Amino acid sequence: MDVRVDRCCHPTMTFVFVNGVPVTSAVWTPLINELSASQRRDTVLLSPPGFGAPLPPDFGATFTDYRDWLIDELSRFEAPVDVVGHDFGGGYALEVAMTRPDLLRSWASDTIGGYEPDFVWHEIARLWQTPGEGERHIEWIFSGDVEERAARMVDWGIPEPTAGEVALGQGPQMGRAILALYRSAPPAVLIERGRDLPAAAARPGLVPIATEDHTVGSTALRRRAARRASARTAELDGLGHWWMLQDPARTARMLSDFWSTL
Repeated sequence: MDVRVDRCCHPTMTFVFVNGVPVTSAVWTPLINELSASQRRDTVLLSPPGFGAPLPPDFGATFTDYRDWLIDELSRFEAPVDVVGHDFGGGYALEVAMTRPDLLRSWASDTIGGYEPDFVWHEIARLWQTPGEGERHIEWIFSGDVEERAARMVDWGIPEPTAGEVALGQGPQMGRAILALYRSAPPAVLIERGRDLPAAAARPGLVPIATEDHTVGSTALRRRAARRASARTAELDGLGHWWMLQDPARTARMLSDFWSTL
């Protein structure tokens, strides 16, 4: 269901989903299948370069590069869209909300806590940000055949068949993109960008708070960031980082309820 063509000239509401790391847009399929028929018809999946879409040779894969990529993609639509971002995709969505709110009707991001000054990157992120150690870890993650990579994704909490679909899109390009991306977003960069978080209030925002997601800061930190962006919060009690896969029906209702208020 990864739609990357005919994105312009779309006259109705458009729901745009942006995936993060180290996955492809396959992570959205179960949730999208729970949306109404009309919502599914108006859904577009945007795969960031290296994460389900080709990584151009001249693409730097920095946080700023991905922000500019998403701005360019959303500029192709006739009308503002409702963007939903997960993981780093949530960061790109927030960057658009802060810098180009004219492209959005609304935004949803589960990684808003990264903009708080006391946010601390999780252990694997810090590993990827370390030269040498990061390269070795990435080589291991993407080694072996599809079945072996899928098994690692299952260990990370991604269920089958999505794990197998994600594994098909993993490889050296994704590995290079991960290292460049994480190394372009050290704490000092996020703190600086976080000063502009109140600008995201220009459009209605939603912050899904999966209580068992320990990679994106505490629930209190995420709620604090949401208040700074004047965004609503939706607590997903018992769900973790892959909330859209753990309970697709519940999270589809969360988004639909939010959109119905706009």
